[in-house]
Amino acid sequence: MEYRRLGATGLKVSELCLGCMTFGRETKESDARKILDRFLELGGNFLDTANVYAAGASEDILGRITRGKRDSLVIATKVRFNANVFAGKPVAPNDIGLSRAHIMAEVERSLTRLQTDYIDLYQVHSWDFETPIEETMRVLDDLVRQGKVRYIGASNFTAWQLMKSLWVSDKYNYARFDSLQPQYSLISREIERELIPMCRAEGIGVIPWSPLGGGFLTGKYHSGQKPPEDSRLAKQDLWGRLQNERNYRTLEAVEQVARERGRSVAQVALAWVNQQPGVSSVIYGARTAEQNEQNLGAIGLKLEAAELEALARASALAPEYPVAMQARLPGAPRL
Repeated sequence: MEYRRLGATGLKVSELCLGCMTFGRETKESDARKILDRFLELGGNFLDTANVYAAGASEDILGRITRGKRDSLVIATKVRFNANVFAGKPVAPNDIGLSRAHIMAEVERSLTRLQTDYIDLYQVHSWDFETPIEETMRVLDDLVRQGKVRYIGASNFTAWQLMKSLWVSDKYNYARFDSLQPQYSLISREIERELIPMCRAEGIGVIPWSPLGGGFLTGKYHSGQKPPEDSRLAKQDLWGRLQNERNYRTLEAVEQVARERGRSVAQVALAWVNQQPGVSSVIYGARTAEQNEQNLGAIGLKLEAAELEALARASALAPEYPVAMQARLPGAPRL
C-alpha cells in the first residue's frame, strides 16, 4: 500500500480509503470486521464514515471493531445532516446544519460512538446556506485547538464555496480545510474544470468518493445491456441517467484495458482515479468480503501513459469556454 500526504499536511494516508457507509446497513458487524481486518492486513490506515450513515450505526460499529487499533488509524467522519431527516422523522430546528450549536453537539456524539478522544479528519458534509461560513470555520478552529479534531475537511463543496472558506480561515487565522471529498470518476469528471486545479494550488488533498461511477464501472454492467433487476442501479433508477454514448464509450475503454491487463473493470477504474494529480486517497466501499477483495486488487496497479490517455480520451467532457481557451495558454497545468 502506498502512503501519501493529505494535501499539504504531514499526515500520511493510504492510497485507498475504506468507506464505511454500508456498515450497519447492508453490512453486518461481523462482516464489517472481516472487511476492516483485510484492509489493515494489506496496509490500509484510512477510514471514512459520517454521523448519519446507517443512522449512526456505522460510527458505532467502527468504534467497536477498531478497539485496540485506534492509534495506528486515520479516522474521518462528517457533520451537517441529521439521521432523522433520511428516516422521515422530525428534526429539532438546531439539530441540523453547520451552526456552532449543532457542530458542538454532534462532535460529542461522534466521539462517543467512535469510542475515541479525537477525530483525525472532521469534514463538513456539504455547504450550509443558512449559517455564515465565519461561524462554521470558527467552531471548527475551536475543535482543533481543543484537540478533539486534528484536521478539517469539506465534502461536496463547489469551487467558490471552498475558496470562500479558505479566505475566511486566512483572514481570521482559523484552521484551514486540508481536504476536499468530491464525487470523481471516469464517469464524473466535472471537478477537473475548477476544483482540482484550485485544490492543487491551495494544497488541499482530494479524496474522491464514488470512484466507480455510482456502480457503472464495477464490471456488472455492459454496453447495450440493461442492468440486472436486483442490481443497485436498477433499484435506484440510476440507469436512465447513466446510459449515454459517452458513458458507454468510457465503459468499453475500461473493459479493453482490463482485458489487456488481466484485471477487473473496477480495479482499472480505481487505478485511474488513484493516479490523477492532486488525489491523496480514493474512497472505496464494499458490502461483502468478496467485494472488498476485488477492490483491494487495485493496490499497486499503475496504468501506463497510453492507457491513461485512452481512458481520458474516451471519457472526455465537452470543452467549455473559458476552460478550453485557458488550457491552451502557456504554462497552463495539464490534468
